[in-house]
Amino acid sequence: MRVVLLGAPGAGKGTHAKYLQERYGFAQISTGDILRAAVREQSPLGQKASAYMSKGKLVPDDVMLDLIRERLTEADCRAGFVLDGFPRTSVQAEGLRRLTEALGQPLDRVVLISVPRSLIIERLSGRRQCRRCGSLYHVRFRPPRAAGVCDRCGGELYQRDDDREETIAARLDVYERETAPLIQCYRRQGLLAEVDGAGSVEAVRGRVVDALGLGDDRS
Repeated sequence: MRVVLLGAPGAGKGTHAKYLQERYGFAQISTGDILRAAVREQSPLGQKASAYMSKGKLVPDDVMLDLIRERLTEADCRAGFVLDGFPRTSVQAEGLRRLTEALGQPLDRVVLISVPRSLIIERLSGRRQCRRCGSLYHVRFRPPRAAGVCDRCGGELYQRDDDREETIAARLDVYERETAPLIQCYRRQGLLAEVDGAGSVEAVRGRVVDALGLGDDRS
């Protein structure tokens, strides 16, 4: 099965993509992971992407699509894949459609994980990270035993700049502006399934699995 997971930052796309990889053997394809790997390996495409990233610019769509093309030809994608974080715009979606059809791997389903804006802000703004070991906590959902101190190594916990409420609100504005047309596009194509992203990880996981027609899986 070939799937795209859509959702705002903090909707849980990465968590559920990882589960689909582990449970069903689908390749989890994260554009962030692809970029980091390409830059680390200094492949020709990686060097091209790095030239933009080093200047603080967005990697152009054509370069991203070439990176995704390379990734989709790898052996682990034969059992299916889950795209997490791409496409983000209608232009990217059209490029992805042409690419997957040319490879004989058209999308089967697009799952939109919908979470209220207020809950996303609460999820992201409450995150804290250890300066020493990188462990993650949440002031409400996963608090440390002692406030501001990492359970694992005793390091100081801090709030990352991109987890500050004003930054999150700006990211959500961009997401809503760019992704709304994309959602309508997939809805018209009959590919879109929307699931409620509020609730426990297990509850949302079950809704995603149901939306993909993978059976009653609550394990």
